[in-house]
Amino acid sequence: MRKKWNYMIIIGAMATACSDNATKHLVSWPDASAPVAEKKAHIRTIHGDTVQDDYYWMNDFFKKGPDSARVVAYLEAENTYTATMMKDTESLQALLFQEMKARVKEKDESVPYLKNGYYYYSRTDEGKQYYKFCRKKGNLDAPEEVLLDVDAMAEGYPYFAVGGFSVSPDNKLLAYGVDTVSRREYTIQVKDLETGKILTDKIDRTEGEATWANDSKTFFYTSKNPVTLLSEKIKKHTLGSNSAGDAVVYAEKDNTNYIGVGKSKNGKFIQIYSGSTLSSEVFILDANTPNASFKSFQPRIKDVLYSVTALEDRFLVLTNDGAKNFKVVECPLDKTTKEHWKDFIPHRADVLVSDIDEFKDFLVISERKNGLTQMAIRSLKDGTQHYLDFGEAAYTVYPSTNVEYNTSVVRYGYTSLVTPSSTFDYNMQTKEKELKKQQEVVGGYRAEDYVTERLFAKAKDGTSIPISLVYKKGMKKNGQAPLLLYAYGSYGASMDPSFSSARLSLLDRGFIYAIAHIRGGEEMGRQWYEDGKMMNKKNTFTDFVDCGEFLVKEQFTSAQHLYAQGGSAGGLLMGAVINLSPSLWNGVIAQVPFVDVVNTMLDETIPLTTNEYDEWGNPNEKQAYEYMKSYSPYENIEAKAYPNLLVTTGLHDSQVQYFEPAKWVAKLRATKKGKEVVLLKTDMDYGHGGASGRFDYLKDVALNYAFLFKLEGLEK
Repeated sequence: MRKKWNYMIIIGAMATACSDNATKHLVSWPDASAPVAEKKAHIRTIHGDTVQDDYYWMNDFFKKGPDSARVVAYLEAENTYTATMMKDTESLQALLFQEMKARVKEKDESVPYLKNGYYYYSRTDEGKQYYKFCRKKGNLDAPEEVLLDVDAMAEGYPYFAVGGFSVSPDNKLLAYGVDTVSRREYTIQVKDLETGKILTDKIDRTEGEATWANDSKTFFYTSKNPVTLLSEKIKKHTLGSNSAGDAVVYAEKDNTNYIGVGKSKNGKFIQIYSGSTLSSEVFILDANTPNASFKSFQPRIKDVLYSVTALEDRFLVLTNDGAKNFKVVECPLDKTTKEHWKDFIPHRADVLVSDIDEFKDFLVISERKNGLTQMAIRSLKDGTQHYLDFGEAAYTVYPSTNVEYNTSVVRYGYTSLVTPSSTFDYNMQTKEKELKKQQEVVGGYRAEDYVTERLFAKAKDGTSIPISLVYKKGMKKNGQAPLLLYAYGSYGASMDPSFSSARLSLLDRGFIYAIAHIRGGEEMGRQWYEDGKMMNKKNTFTDFVDCGEFLVKEQFTSAQHLYAQGGSAGGLLMGAVINLSPSLWNGVIAQVPFVDVVNTMLDETIPLTTNEYDEWGNPNEKQAYEYMKSYSPYENIEAKAYPNLLVTTGLHDSQVQYFEPAKWVAKLRATKKGKEVVLLKTDMDYGHGGASGRFDYLKDVALNYAFLFKLEGLEK
């Protein structure tokens, strides 16, 4: 459902030939009959409340039930219907795909980063969907070693993902994870970089990343439950041994927690992290003694989150203990519990401290103030501190790949709605910065041809909600421009403004693109998140509606030309806002939408459910059940007109199972009034993040754009 949904296909808005009174384009749809899903009564009774769910049977493919084949047939019928309804846009989709693909530099190379004497990078070849992971020893003029040829590895697979690259401390072995199903269950494999052979060590059902001990023959990994996909155990593997006998070094007893394992940048400690939305705990182990036992850094405390950064002479702890927006404390290496914590960076009510990146002589502190990210550089020698200046009204900045501890150079990424993704190296000693690379937009791109703005809409409770916009220069603010409003609004995930070369296909046709920075994210600090979760969740939905109404009132667009898009938990947002205010939108794109909140959160066999009680609530508790039911999109469908709707999902989705959008579409069609269309597209090969190739996902973007263009009467 949902957690930290990264697949954000983003689009914008447009001012084109519309009538002076902003009338809606009359869409010509094929005379085709939509599939009618069979109804099979399923009764849910809890807390004295009885609900009939006619489409519960659709979870049978996931549950391996008797209607499994019927589910697949229904999804395929929906795909056929969507293809029929969108058939007249096929040439436009092909044009859009080629147009967007042509902006991508096919033969390209990432900026190399230095780790333990080697420069690592990936490079892509013309016409290839994937990449090659490479390194050079000592300097960039050295011979290239191709560590993994992912283009070759992916041959024959409709989906292929590889990640978690982890080179052993002696530089001789590479551990990595492979997923060929798209359910985020990775098989860890190990390659001998001296012989080129893949070792016999193979570990299934993992998170995909191995954390090496300093002996270069022992590593730790996160093991997943085969049904719920919960990260339940941290195990230890010794090369050459049978993984079935791998020792469990940590087993999580609280099924609301996520767990993981990693290594401090200075190479001295292995760390296990266990955390939920509200509390966390870290366990540490000397990386030189992998067979010793992990020790709790500080036993978990109710409503206290913390994470640990290891320096040469002490630990730094980022925590919200008595600090809503987090603070940084320090403690000795041998006295780590709370009574030894002393303030290092005190709490500030107007600044959220989000991360620390450590170096031998410097700290890079990521902060958020007034809705924007900023980076503070602090000297560990004399305590002096300065901030980087970026000079734009709305932007995104973040520490990039910084794996080397003994350096005075920090690498960071920078982007905005008009600035292509850029990688900088900043010398923290001399304060000089160097642009290492900026994303090349093939065919030419001029940032000065576009305008970006940052506005504030007033929510009904008086809260100011930031909105970031971008559009082509020359847009007339007369209410006639089509506008696409995007948001997410969950898990404290901030949707910062970033560049998209694909989005140019919208902007160049006159679309305005806007991001609503609604509550439930963390753009304006930790309280912004708290005010959009659990029993405050409805603020997320009303904020989005208020942003849409503001943009109409300010004449950026009109209801006839206003569109909305969101995915995963943002798909829940889409479902909620069309129930709340269906006439505000001409069309809505809901990607992998989490729309059957109550039923999913009641089913502990569904991946991620118990992990997320602190986000949505536990419906086994009556108050949480009633509140959740009052906004869950599936539960609140009514016999009224809804906007045109394009819904996308993946059969193998591990985050939001396919049956949520499928049930939602079936119930909408059976209940709603009006002639607006409801389309469902299920990718039968992929999961939550869509296609794995670097070009294939553009076909999904092209479908989304074509849907919007059809509603606007644009044919090219």
